Amino acid sequence: MRILLLSQFYPPIVGGEERHVRNLGAALAQRGHTVSVATQWTPLAPEAANSDGEVRVHRLRGSLQRLPGLFTESERRHAPPVPDPELVLGLMRIIAKEQPDVVHAHNWMMASFLPLTVWSKVPLVVTLHDYSLICPKKNLVRDEQICTGPRVAECLPCATAHYGTRSKACVTVFGNFATRFWALRSVSRFIAVSHAVARHSRLEEQHARFEVIPNFVPNDVASLADESDPRLQQLPEGDYILFVGDLMRLKGINVLLQAYAQLERAPALVLIGRRCRDTPSELPRNVHVLSMWPHGAIMQAWRRCVFAVAPSTGPEACATVVMEAMASGKPVIATQIGGMPDLVDDGKTGFLVAPGEVAPLASAMQHLLDDRDLVARMGLESLAKAEQLKAGSVVPRIERVYADVQLEKRAAARSNGYLREPV
Repeated sequence: MRILLLSQFYPPIVGGEERHVRNLGAALAQRGHTVSVATQWTPLAPEAANSDGEVRVHRLRGSLQRLPGLFTESERRHAPPVPDPELVLGLMRIIAKEQPDVVHAHNWMMASFLPLTVWSKVPLVVTLHDYSLICPKKNLVRDEQICTGPRVAECLPCATAHYGTRSKACVTVFGNFATRFWALRSVSRFIAVSHAVARHSRLEEQHARFEVIPNFVPNDVASLADESDPRLQQLPEGDYILFVGDLMRLKGINVLLQAYAQLERAPALVLIGRRCRDTPSELPRNVHVLSMWPHGAIMQAWRRCVFAVAPSTGPEACATVVMEAMASGKPVIATQIGGMPDLVDDGKTGFLVAPGEVAPLASAMQHLLDDRDLVARMGLESLAKAEQLKAGSVVPRIERVYADVQLEKRAAARSNGYLREPV
């Protein structure tokens, strides 16, 4: 099958979503498919087209990319939630060249393909990695609470505070409303990365065709740990608890620090991630902040820790760090919010606690510190559960979606008289 993946960013710009698209393309190519990627141009990769292993990468310039004042990060000029004229034309050229059987979009890049669905007659699959179908900010959080919207009266001031100006907010809010209406009628199949994403995106309510398929980690993810990285010398000697992610309130960092301060005979707490505007300036004793680390070093840090904590107060869609910790054989203490319950089996592979509450988090952490036999048992259960979250288990489920939309396309063509059965 010929598959075209659409992603607003792609390595060398690296994040969870970008790593997912890259891993998916590589896995599909290894399984015999012809894979190409269409992504936005970046000065970090100035070539218009290149290859990433067996995957062809097409980098397109968008009209809004030429207006750097619209973006807070010059290297991450995100795709708009409306069709971008230059991206639409670029995708037309790529469709004509690659002749894909399926187009698989992963974020707001889908908006620039929607005008081409009728012309191309190519089924469109869209993976929802976040809440962008329903929320202009993508995170479904307003005033540190899960938003019950969308409603224009609430979305506009919330988006204005997030994007900085009312003009940006208006374009994003009204563009997202229009694109959602269009997408619900044009997308052949949605893939939600968790039941929370499907529920909050109201896919069933809108009678959309969808599957719930999680993100995945590579089959060999545990072997990617880099034992030679000099940064590992910064880790404390002996046991430690590990958190990986942005050091912000939405990730539960304030709650984690308060819970950690209540522990008895606690080992070090290691925080690996980016400092943010709301990162606490004062830390309890024996807390180590290690800033941004490469992926191989983080995987080695998982391997050495006692257990992982992911105390997000926002509804994370499908946390890759949780899957990586589990694939490293570690129990995970996470919050019962968003996609976490899809990943962590409470009492089996770790614990699920109420988001934003200090006492339950501290109790769960103390429980694991006091019962190392339980840590070992949960670690084995995590390893077993992680097998369901690796490429070998997840990618075939995505392939079945591709096959289903192809069958539906052929059935529609036959019913419209465009395709005749062989005599």
